Amino acid sequence: MSREEIKETHSSTRTVASNIPPPPPPPAFLHKSKSLSSSSSPPLSNGNGKALPPLPSSQQVALGKDGCPLPKLKPLHWDKVRAAPNSSTVWDKLRSSSFEFDEEMMESLFGYNLHISMKSEEAKTKTPSPSKHVLEPKRLHNITILSKALNVTAEQVCAALIRGEGLSLQDLEALSKMVPTKEEEAKLASYKGDILELGHAEKLVKAMIQIPSAFARIEAMLYRETFEDEVLHLKKSFSILEEACKELRSSRLFLKLLEAVLKTGNRMNMGTTRGGAKAFKLDALLKLSDVKGTDGKTTLLHFVVQEIIRSEGIRVSDRIMGKIHQKESYRRMGLDMVSGLSTELCNAKKTATIDLDVVASSVANLREGMRRLQGLMGKEMEGGFVRSMRAFIGDGERKLREVQGEEERVLVRVREITEYFHGDVNVSKDESNPLRIFVIVRDFLSMLDNVCKELRASLRSPNPLLPFG
Repeated sequence: MSREEIKETHSSTRTVASNIPPPPPPPAFLHKSKSLSSSSSPPLSNGNGKALPPLPSSQQVALGKDGCPLPKLKPLHWDKVRAAPNSSTVWDKLRSSSFEFDEEMMESLFGYNLHISMKSEEAKTKTPSPSKHVLEPKRLHNITILSKALNVTAEQVCAALIRGEGLSLQDLEALSKMVPTKEEEAKLASYKGDILELGHAEKLVKAMIQIPSAFARIEAMLYRETFEDEVLHLKKSFSILEEACKELRSSRLFLKLLEAVLKTGNRMNMGTTRGGAKAFKLDALLKLSDVKGTDGKTTLLHFVVQEIIRSEGIRVSDRIMGKIHQKESYRRMGLDMVSGLSTELCNAKKTATIDLDVVASSVANLREGMRRLQGLMGKEMEGGFVRSMRAFIGDGERKLREVQGEEERVLVRVREITEYFHGDVNVSKDESNPLRIFVIVRDFLSMLDNVCKELRASLRSPNPLLPFG
């Protein structure tokens, strides 16, 4: 439905409403009793003999700038945000006069039709590990498979464990899965038969248990081998988190969009307890597509995006070409601007895939691995293994301190960005996922991209029935 057709429909609806006769005056006897005069007014009639629902109290009636009652619109269900004491929020940066929407268009799309039931429309909320072994067939089979993955002989494995180096990551991972139980180790250690009678896997394990703390050495060498990659992965995650916080704070367009939703939502909720909001939780962004227009296709998200496109298009067009511009040119400019928001907030979208519990667990595992390695050094007081590991420990401890420091700093940034948008909240209590805001932003940007594709298609299509065609 085109903008002109919607406005004509809205105009005719107002005409019908204005032709409804006023209700008859109350009987004279009602004025005789003081107690009766304070009772509820008789129900209003729509002129066809059917009673309309009683009007809300005067404090809840939505009034326009001229003091006249405004048409009631479908509600946008959102949660208001509490102010954060002694800290600024994104909502402090909004200017009441920097965004204006098309009131008439909004009433036409989201007003209650006189021929439709007056009941409120509630928004729909969518809302092989080897087994233990020594001589048992199954265990022997598993260890044999692991031993075949090695690129070194039993002698080379033992020499590498003594030196503390010389095994690849693949070799260390396979060896770490061969750890025998105490019972298995005792059986192999006490075996007095011909070594040649043992299979390759059993020979390998028997040779390794002759070296003090052999499997603790393997664990330490594996820790050292994977340490650098783990540190780099964690630092990359922390960098993405920090950049995501900066993006959400600095995005002028995202701020403009929040302002548009706040102003539009307050108009939708005017006259209700949800109205007059100064801020809202970002979850409301995901509910914009649940509010359908009278044409059954256009949603509140379409409306907000279209208004932002118009506003941004005119702003850019005025800056480039002055006040003289054509409708199609500024609409394309505005659409290009809004379509670019996903790219502008790319790290915010990436952050939605990060699991802070997994990150915290990785840091804890690095810390625990370093503790075990240092404990092992207390037992191994001589040999090449000790010298090799001590050279790693000094640099490893420094990098681990850096990672822990970055983790603490980023967690502070995450809490700050949560309070920046959601006010004074208890992250552990109010936000089951501390990165919930980024998940919301990612999902909203996906919705936004789809709407922008529809609107871009409408610019190319002559079909006037497309939304905002």
